[in-house]
Amino acid sequence: MTTRADSKLQNYILIRSNRLNFLYNRSMLKIANFLFCIVILSLAYTSLVATASAQKKTIILVRHAEKDSSPSADPNDPALSPEGRERAEKLAKRIKGYHVGAVYSSNYRRTRGTAEPAAKRRKKEITVYDPRNQQALIEEIMKSNTKRFLVVGHSNTIPVLANLLVKKDLFKNLEENEFGAIWVIKLRPGKPAEVKVMSY
Repeated sequence: MTTRADSKLQNYILIRSNRLNFLYNRSMLKIANFLFCIVILSLAYTSLVATASAQKKTIILVRHAEKDSSPSADPNDPALSPEGRERAEKLAKRIKGYHVGAVYSSNYRRTRGTAEPAAKRRKKEITVYDPRNQQALIEEIMKSNTKRFLVVGHSNTIPVLANLLVKKDLFKNLEENEFGAIWVIKLRPGKPAEVKVMSY
């Protein structure tokens, strides 16, 4: 025979069980919603990366201008000579029609000095990259939503970067006294469509 106390206990157990089931279902729903949001964000990011990689890109490559070779210059990290500063200004004027959206330079005074007039003209910060890891630079460029880039490097890095972009071994390292060459490489989309070498 069920007593009144037993009935109350059974009702209490049933209420607690329903309450626990409600809390459990609610927690599982929150977890499911959280996982769903992660999946959606992941898909959106993948889509954005794929879209950026498929964009048209124009990449302008140039070796730094003439460096200071005077006795007072820093032998490890010389700045630009007066001729080099003049050439850097010429570079900014020569490429102004491309409306670059990002400016990259290796972390040397001569390369940053070459990039600076163009960066100032476009009101852009100079982004430093490691010329020893050019593939990482290419990946960063391809993932970016920016379409037009200026990259300043060295006599033995810019030709290599050009070759990596066009996926052919076309260009050799520059001579020590060889300045004034500009590579303009257009990718459509993600593949070489046009390669032009200009002087300035």
